[in-house]
Amino acid sequence: MNDFWLTVLDFAQTTTTRVGKQLMQDFGQVQALQKADGSLVTRADRWADQEIRDAIAANFSGYGILSEEADKTFPGTEWCWVIDPLDGTTNFTRGIPIWSISLALLYQGTPVFGYIHVPPLGQTFHGFWQGTSGLATPTGAFLNNHPIHTSADAPSNHHFFNLCSRSTAVIQPKFPCKIRMLGVASYNFLTVATGAVLGGIEATPKVWDFAGAWVIVQAAGGSWNSLKTEPFPLIKGEDYSDRSYPTLVLSRSELAPIFEPFLKELKI
Repeated sequence: MNDFWLTVLDFAQTTTTRVGKQLMQDFGQVQALQKADGSLVTRADRWADQEIRDAIAANFSGYGILSEEADKTFPGTEWCWVIDPLDGTTNFTRGIPIWSISLALLYQGTPVFGYIHVPPLGQTFHGFWQGTSGLATPTGAFLNNHPIHTSADAPSNHHFFNLCSRSTAVIQPKFPCKIRMLGVASYNFLTVATGAVLGGIEATPKVWDFAGAWVIVQAAGGSWNSLKTEPFPLIKGEDYSDRSYPTLVLSRSELAPIFEPFLKELKI
């Protein structure tokens, strides 16, 4: 791994660890407010967002920033960080220990590096995905620095599949797996990357919800299936505050014919 990627990885680790320690102090202790789009925000979200944006500005001069809590318009810079300072705010306010800090680094509008820290579980995911960028990017997906890969198993009633609260319409009597609902878009998809579940659906995720996971899932061998519009590359000057990207993630593309028929009831 060259010096640039070592710098990026070290920055992500140092910053999310520092921010995560403070968020753990606030975990389950703060009140949430409802934003215009119906989602929740706390002072902890806003504090974490500012801390991360300040750290990026101090370490990556000239890089753009796209953030859930601040700058929602893609600046069109060659390099851009996408931030979700606290994915899973509802869990966070209720004392449920599944929430994350998510970072993604985009090159020409497409993620090439993802880093997601889950402080209450002591888990940190990162991955590199070169795709068609042409960069000399490392490859692979990792959990606490150990390589991870999606499952090669066939679906059964002993395997899990993740849903979000808006995708429950897919549940039918013959659904081939047990259902789980975690309440955090990034972690929904990351459990596919680790092989813990065979797939997951998010009906209304925003780009900051999944930019980091987009890298990690594919680097781990997973199949990313956009159900409406492809999210990347982002477009210069576009405001992403009100854009949702319904997504089906699977451990491998061969499972698509098994699960896609259940999506006909999903309103996207």
